[in-house]
Amino acid sequence: MVVIVMANAKSIRVYVISQVENRPARYNLIRVLNFVMVLSILIIGLSLLSANWYTALASLGLLSLILGFALQTPITSLIGWIYLLIRQPYRVGDRIQIDEAKGDVIDVSYLDTTLWEFGGPYLSTQHPSGRIIKFPNSLVLNKTIYNYSWPLFPYVWNEIKFEVSYDSDLDFITRTMQQVVEEEIGERMMELVRTYRELLSQTPVDELEIQERPVVHFRASENTWLEAIVRYLVHPKESGRVKTRLTKKLLEKLNAEPERVLFPKSNLR
Repeated sequence: MVVIVMANAKSIRVYVISQVENRPARYNLIRVLNFVMVLSILIIGLSLLSANWYTALASLGLLSLILGFALQTPITSLIGWIYLLIRQPYRVGDRIQIDEAKGDVIDVSYLDTTLWEFGGPYLSTQHPSGRIIKFPNSLVLNKTIYNYSWPLFPYVWNEIKFEVSYDSDLDFITRTMQQVVEEEIGERMMELVRTYRELLSQTPVDELEIQERPVVHFRASENTWLEAIVRYLVHPKESGRVKTRLTKKLLEKLNAEPERVLFPKSNLR
């Protein structure tokens, strides 16, 4: 019986699950198949020690009751794994934050989730830190989960800001910042905003005004300078690279007109 169960499981994996194109779905199906196989083998093993199936199931129930008190956390984590399969608040490959843990999901096992951390205490950017974070799946049942790359809209809003003098040519700054960002991601951003609007139309916030192109706005800072801020859409895993590239191009354009763009000169900035 055990050989038959293992053979069937292998056949399902080779001829059925391997045909699924979606990698996260294929990953989850393999996990479920392995779980069902191990559970089936356990029941078969108990049945060999009992006179009939009823006794085997009763023994399994008694064993579960005894272990339940000693293994409350692992059992809750297993329930959390089932919750992850059904509700899918995150999948392998997603960038998430839960409690104080932030990273890209690289593994979701029966009891815990593994993240490849980005940022962290030693970095000021969102570059991978090199550290691995593990947390029990039970955490998803009572903590808020932030998914930065959920399948329907795997993008986030990002900003670049500079401090300029109130005497600067604000119209010139607005045009320049919009032009630079539009040349880099303008057409792509328009496509993303259309998708974003479609999603918002299905929610109570469908009246929210969303601009199709990069937007520049100004805000008074806490010191004597004015903040010039440009906002745009970007994939969360590319936000650091895109911001670096845009910052270089923006500074090149703005510094080319020192009489129209007055940056802070003090070392106390």
